[in-house]
Amino acid sequence: MSNSSSITEFLLLAFADTRELQLLHFWLFLGIYLAALLGNGLIITAIACDHHLHTPMYFFLLNLSILDLGSISTTVPKAMANSLLDIRTISYTGCAAQLFLIVFLLGAEYALLTVMAYDRYVAICKPLHYGTLLGSRACVHMAAAAWGSGFLNAVLHTANTFSIPLCQGNALDQFFCEIPQILKLSCSGFYLREAGLIILSCFLIFGCFVFIVLSYVQIFRAVLRIPSEQGRHKAFSMCLPHLAVVSLFVSTGLFAHLKPPSISSPSVDLVVAVLYSVVPPAVNPLIYSMRNQELKDTLRKLIQWTLHHQQ
Repeated sequence: MSNSSSITEFLLLAFADTRELQLLHFWLFLGIYLAALLGNGLIITAIACDHHLHTPMYFFLLNLSILDLGSISTTVPKAMANSLLDIRTISYTGCAAQLFLIVFLLGAEYALLTVMAYDRYVAICKPLHYGTLLGSRACVHMAAAAWGSGFLNAVLHTANTFSIPLCQGNALDQFFCEIPQILKLSCSGFYLREAGLIILSCFLIFGCFVFIVLSYVQIFRAVLRIPSEQGRHKAFSMCLPHLAVVSLFVSTGLFAHLKPPSISSPSVDLVVAVLYSVVPPAVNPLIYSMRNQELKDTLRKLIQWTLHHQQ
């Protein structure tokens, strides 16, 4: 039996027992991480350098890319280092910091995805009021609210989780510090306080999801009334990727935190965690750049300018 006051480190999930598979996981995560760094870095650079992209939609996309870079950098590098060095440990303070950052960044990202759904709703359903409803000051306020809500959520969950006595050892069945895995180590009955906070957060998440779905119902109704087939295609190409990202993010995140213990296993938990914490930051740049002609044109000009100045 141990308690939280005597725990100085946690043991994270080992990806494999053999050295070959550990190195395979390292190279796989390295590829995903470099793809996320490159994709999000290009989007941030393109939006920052091209004044034609200084619009509300791209301002929110810039914030999304920053959050994606932060969230994937919170979990993947540590997992890569553990696989490469054949270790499992993370310090108690490091675990608390990792949990705080992942809850903060993913919470802010979900709030921002909700704001982006509102942006698309106004752009397509109320285009004449777009400049009024989404002026520069309003965009800054909405982005700040998304970041602020994520920060407040992270403070509450981190303080609550690490105030719970731990009696079940220090081994976590996950490759990063995740709230459900830490609660498994809690003394009998003490986890209920944090479980209640998780349920409250899930209600808020579900409320945002309902808002997003209703926004897209209105968007799709408006799009179907567009007489131009090219206009309908452009509107769908902008909205469907966003809806796909939100659906993957919400479904896997809620499943990870609300699934019953009877269907919990290290392999299932690992796959779900990868789907909500690693996949979205890696695929978001691909989705938004491949389906957005303006962004593709800017990236092409940026690459051509870079190559020209290197000659």
